[in-house]
Amino acid sequence: MPKKRSFFKSLLLGVCIIVALVIYAYGFQVTKVNLDETRDPKRQTQLTRIIRALARPDVLEYDKKEFTVSLPVYVPCPESAAATNSQPEGAYLVMTPACADAGSEVMIEGFNFAANSTGPLNFVPPSGVSLQMTTIQTDANGHFSVTAKLPKRPDTQVQEIRVITRQNIGTPHFSQNAIDTWDKIIETVFMALLATTLGILIAIPASFLAARNIMTPITSPFTSVALAILVLPVGLYGGWQISTWMMDLNQSLTSNIWIDIAFLLLLPLLIWYGIRWAIPPEEVSKPKLGMRIARIVAMAILAMVGILVLYLLSSLAIRIGDALVKPLQAMGFLGKFVASLGDILSFSISVITALICAGILGSLAGRLGQAIVEHTSTKVNRALNLALGATAGATFLALLGAGIDWLYQIENPTFTLLIPAVVGGIGGLITAMVLSRNATLPIGFVIYSLTRTLFNGLRSIESLVMVIVFAVWVGIGPFAGVLALALHTIASNAKLYSEQVEAIMAGPLEAVTATGANRIQTIIYAVIPQIIPPYISYTMYRWDINVRMSTIIGFAGGGGIGFLLQQNINLLNYRAASAQMLAIAIVVASMDYLSSKLREKAI
Repeated sequence: MPKKRSFFKSLLLGVCIIVALVIYAYGFQVTKVNLDETRDPKRQTQLTRIIRALARPDVLEYDKKEFTVSLPVYVPCPESAAATNSQPEGAYLVMTPACADAGSEVMIEGFNFAANSTGPLNFVPPSGVSLQMTTIQTDANGHFSVTAKLPKRPDTQVQEIRVITRQNIGTPHFSQNAIDTWDKIIETVFMALLATTLGILIAIPASFLAARNIMTPITSPFTSVALAILVLPVGLYGGWQISTWMMDLNQSLTSNIWIDIAFLLLLPLLIWYGIRWAIPPEEVSKPKLGMRIARIVAMAILAMVGILVLYLLSSLAIRIGDALVKPLQAMGFLGKFVASLGDILSFSISVITALICAGILGSLAGRLGQAIVEHTSTKVNRALNLALGATAGATFLALLGAGIDWLYQIENPTFTLLIPAVVGGIGGLITAMVLSRNATLPIGFVIYSLTRTLFNGLRSIESLVMVIVFAVWVGIGPFAGVLALALHTIASNAKLYSEQVEAIMAGPLEAVTATGANRIQTIIYAVIPQIIPPYISYTMYRWDINVRMSTIIGFAGGGGIGFLLQQNINLLNYRAASAQMLAIAIVVASMDYLSSKLREKAI
């Protein structure tokens, strides 16, 4: 026997239905749903015109031959005799009545015109300025009949009724709109390609920082964290200065291309043999302190020489690329590409050098902090932590305040530097007092949380908005679109990649860790083999997404076919816009088919 539904559940269901109806009713109110507008004859006429225009994309066209047929008329009728309509051979016009007063309605007929042709019907006064009265459409026999009102332009001189028609001649060919659409759709595809490539180059390493299972186990003693906070700004500034010195040295050396080539051949050899000496493959005994210091100094010098080599390579690429543009002629874009790569390398060296120096100093600070914890007494360690905590806290908040001051232009050092430094120092001091000697800080979880928050913030801002910012920086065009799409790709793909890292099987990770592998080795041998197939899939899918997004960001100055589509829509040229919409649909469908096939091959 079926169980009876309780009265309370039935009442609850009825209340839920009523609440849902109220919500949707309010939704109709907020979104201003008005079906009466759909019945408006004027709107229906406009909609029909647009749909018919969209159904006839401006892709093919004929060469046009223009035909002009005129009829002399009098407005008003002359006193002596009324004007008469002539009927010559070929196309001709007849106005009924043959003459009339200004502002009168007359019937105008055309005979022997080209079948199914259109054109304007104009009134031409003695001044020669054409006044359009209406538009004519001939039937299959080349005949038309329209009723029009004569303009209020009375004159004793003879005036004209003039019809201009255009007739297709020759065979159809691609219209200029089709050619422009092809150029822009190619631009759109390559915008998506470059944005995807640039985005994944940054998203892949960043995804490991946003993976909980990779970052959460990372902890560090308070001493190591405090030392890292103190040396990281020094490393960033020192790396930037070193790169600046090497750039200045490079500019003094790059006076001759052959000198650049000679340096590029000799300096890598010097670096190779220097590394072999500083890091020998085998050593019989542990080197003395003086030898170890000499090797460290040699490695630092070799690192600066390596930076100089990169600057020399950048300068050489720029000079060779610029020199190849004219000789290559139609393939001159290859020379521009080489020069652009050199420019990108030159732009990136300072940032990469600063990050590497900060990373090296941070790693050394972490090891030093660990050694201090392991080799000092509790009393000494507590005193050292108090000093380091206060100094690190003051430094961190002072730098944060300086950044806020630059961003908001407060220009009050007391509020942006002094007070944050005092608060940070007190906070660091209290933290050092509370923590025990063996306590560790979840530095990995902090990095994970900050990284995920950053990606969530960037992903919430659409490329259509970011392209406006980049258009101010690099100018309106496809380059701004590439940067906006790349930024959104970094945020979106880093999230997808990191979630895939979090979903890997724990078995291989534990097995590799059990062998004593460090964190880098664990990632290489246990994580990467499991994530390569989904990474490829996500990357291909992102290219498909970027193609579709590229068609939209053109509305905000990001180049691509969206820019052309916006222009035609603003000009109400729906036939041209239809061609762009058709091209977008074809490209998106093709990209979807291609990406699915590539995923089948790769996964």
